[in-house]
Amino acid sequence: MNDPTAALPTVVIGAGPVGLAAAAHLASRKQNPLVLEAGAGAGTAVREWSHVRLFSPWAEVIDPVAEKLLAATGWVRPEDRSYPTGGQWAELYLQPLADALGKRVRYGTRVTAVSRSGRDRVVDAGREEQPFTVHVVTADGTQERLTARAVIDASGTWSIPSPLGSDGLPAPGERAAADRIAYRIPDLADPAARARYAGKRTAVVGSGSSAFTALAGLAGLGKEQPGTHTSWILRRGIGENTFGGGEADELPARGALGLRAKAAVEDGYATAVTGFRTAAVEQEEGRLVLVGEDGRRLEPVDEIIALTGLRPDLSFLDEVRLGLDERLQAPVALAPLIDPNVHSCGTVYPHGANELSHPEKDLYLVGMKSYGRAPTFLAMTGHEQVRSIAAALAGDQKAAERVELTLPETGVCGGAGLPDETAAPATTPSEESAGCCGDPASAQLQGAGAHSQ
Repeated sequence: MNDPTAALPTVVIGAGPVGLAAAAHLASRKQNPLVLEAGAGAGTAVREWSHVRLFSPWAEVIDPVAEKLLAATGWVRPEDRSYPTGGQWAELYLQPLADALGKRVRYGTRVTAVSRSGRDRVVDAGREEQPFTVHVVTADGTQERLTARAVIDASGTWSIPSPLGSDGLPAPGERAAADRIAYRIPDLADPAARARYAGKRTAVVGSGSSAFTALAGLAGLGKEQPGTHTSWILRRGIGENTFGGGEADELPARGALGLRAKAAVEDGYATAVTGFRTAAVEQEEGRLVLVGEDGRRLEPVDEIIALTGLRPDLSFLDEVRLGLDERLQAPVALAPLIDPNVHSCGTVYPHGANELSHPEKDLYLVGMKSYGRAPTFLAMTGHEQVRSIAAALAGDQKAAERVELTLPETGVCGGAGLPDETAAPATTPSEESAGCCGDPASAQLQGAGAHSQ
């Protein structure tokens, strides 16, 4: 019997690195991808951390099938061993790839809901025979309903940073102080950002590469602007591996960043506060005071930079059936493979359609979103995910189950803010020496819009 949905497009949510790679793989298999991007261009989320350099070189952040599509346009591949910034990744690869996909990519189109046609999440009868309905809102506010044979959600996690509260919820007083709390790494080359932090006391909350980037940047600002000081807030103590592997790190760029953060503390530009779990944010004479679960009240600060992680937006998937791990919010079969308590980005076994499947047939979460709250994601992993999924949707189960990726062993990739791909400020070439992991400074994908990877 012919599949009545076969002629329908596969909707890909998000025109970021993994979403665009998914479209390229689908197109290569004569499938019909339709990429829906909330932003005005490709890599909207990546552009939000355009000042941050990836830990991975160009050779590891270009999908091979996407490259074949680009080659036909006369695209020139960047030098493999150099390390792009987020801005360079978007301008030199993601936007050209989206352009090559042409009308298969729609911008200014935000997905608001996904369901089965005529079936809410409760109804079983005839469910798998029905196409998906994808509800969207365009840039001018127009509401549309699209029909799809499959849905690949590559919308990332960039749009939902984790709050300061130690219980995973906004701490009392956090929302009231929102105008002085940033959840992204500041671009201190920007005059407005420099003015915001120069000569001020700032609390940086977090222990990953994003926090290292902020510490190092603020220390550099402190050398120029007296009075600039950082309180570095950690939920744990400082141990042997707090600052990464240093000169022995298998990712030299990451090791160099850790050493810069360590120097910020040792040189007095930052003061570490350990074992502190935020219970409240209070305002005192125009400044902010962090209050801990143990009753400690820290010295007042002018600004707070919260780099405590990211989480997936699952709200628009409420009417489809997801099988997610209760801790990580990642697919049940994938979660044990990516548990950050056990794995680094280089020890995660390559995986594909089988591990990413859900009770809702032909619905997949990919890229950073597939990792839920785990920070150890790599672009190469996402490319392998969508290669396998495209094969499965094309009916090539043998290719879908085949592993075509060998990841390098890169050591532990902690990360509070970005994907585990980036997290080195775009500074001197000497800091671009190697890498895999990133963390929202990190590199792999996130989107400014709810559906941008």
